[in-house]
Amino acid sequence: MIMFAIMPLWHWKGGQNPSGIRGRTTPQEFRQRTERFIQEYQVGTEKGIPVVQPPPGADLYLEASMWSWRPVLKLKKGASYTLHLSSFDINHGFSLYPMNLNFQVVPGYDYGLKVMPNRSGDLRIICNEFCGVGHHIMTGKILVEE
Repeated sequence: MIMFAIMPLWHWKGGQNPSGIRGRTTPQEFRQRTERFIQEYQVGTEKGIPVVQPPPGADLYLEASMWSWRPVLKLKKGASYTLHLSSFDINHGFSLYPMNLNFQVVPGYDYGLKVMPNRSGDLRIICNEFCGVGHHIMTGKILVEE
């Protein structure tokens, strides 16, 4: 019971469960927002996946679907963004490697999270929720530049 009572303290002070912006959406609506985001900020492609470079402070849209994450995000170190995550088809897991950041990505929900990259480099997004036969190839990328 003591541990149960301490859980809110871990949430607010311990940084265990980052608070985010949650909202309902439809997979089609989130895909439309993702497509507008890609059209506005696309700077290239990588293996057929659009690469986007939004300005600091922008809302980022990252869509999970069997068996890919899109788009590839190109961000500035030290800049603040709001990352919106949703799935087009089934539940997926968002795990950012090499950081210890994990979220459940569920169709019908938009989960927004304030992010500020604090180191440059190539971060990988890995699906950590089994999503079918192509699960092992479901990786995405966030490129953080100085």
